[in-house]
Amino acid sequence: MNSPSTGRRRILRGALAAAGTMLLSACDKLSHNESFVNFLKSAQHLSRSAHKAVSARKAMAQEFTEADIAPHFRSNGTLMPRDEHYRDLVRGMFMDYKLKIDGLVETPAAFSLAELRAMPSRTQITRHDCVEGWSAIGKWKGVPLAHLLAQVKPLPSAKYVVFRCADSMDSGSSDSTYYESVDLDDAYHPQTILAYDLNDAALPMSNGAPLRARIERQLGYKHAKYVMRIELVDSFDKIRGGNGGYWEDLGYEWYAGI
Repeated sequence: MNSPSTGRRRILRGALAAAGTMLLSACDKLSHNESFVNFLKSAQHLSRSAHKAVSARKAMAQEFTEADIAPHFRSNGTLMPRDEHYRDLVRGMFMDYKLKIDGLVETPAAFSLAELRAMPSRTQITRHDCVEGWSAIGKWKGVPLAHLLAQVKPLPSAKYVVFRCADSMDSGSSDSTYYESVDLDDAYHPQTILAYDLNDAALPMSNGAPLRARIERQLGYKHAKYVMRIELVDSFDKIRGGNGGYWEDLGYEWYAGI
């Protein structure tokens, strides 16, 4: 039997997915409509408050069994970054990959993929809910973000974790690489991991190799792929559009909790 909190999450997920589908179908027009974008920015605070009211931030996302895993985990967004630096990493089988962690931390660091794989790991079978309206269940393995944060020691002024990615979203733009962010509540959540395996195999390129964020309590666009760098900051004011993410700069909600 489903718990009341599971039912409430299902209601919220359905409402957000339905709204997201409309957003995607009209994003080119609506992202340039100032009134609509301002409405979304104000609505995100209501969404976050409503989510807090029905589900504690530290609650766990539902986990599933091996029998529930989708035969093929769907890919969306960027399937293969065109950026030359990423192509070089692919040609070298990610041997030269380094995850940089810096910003408001005591000890900036960089970790190779081998070092990340040698760290304590977490495996979880969870459902990915996309704003386009589809879902898929996959088995993820990776290093908990909380473990990485313990290595670099965030400063008291740090409030957000920003994921900097390898994939440029717009051709001809000086800086259009994908980026996303979460607050420290989600960063330290036990189900927030940097995944390097999907369904007992190395993460495919189309799903974000060599490393992608899994933010299991939020919608799919928060699960940044091709993560190259993690930066701790106290605000988004000086980062691109100032809204904490690529899609957020185009009008999506920053907090996409489900």
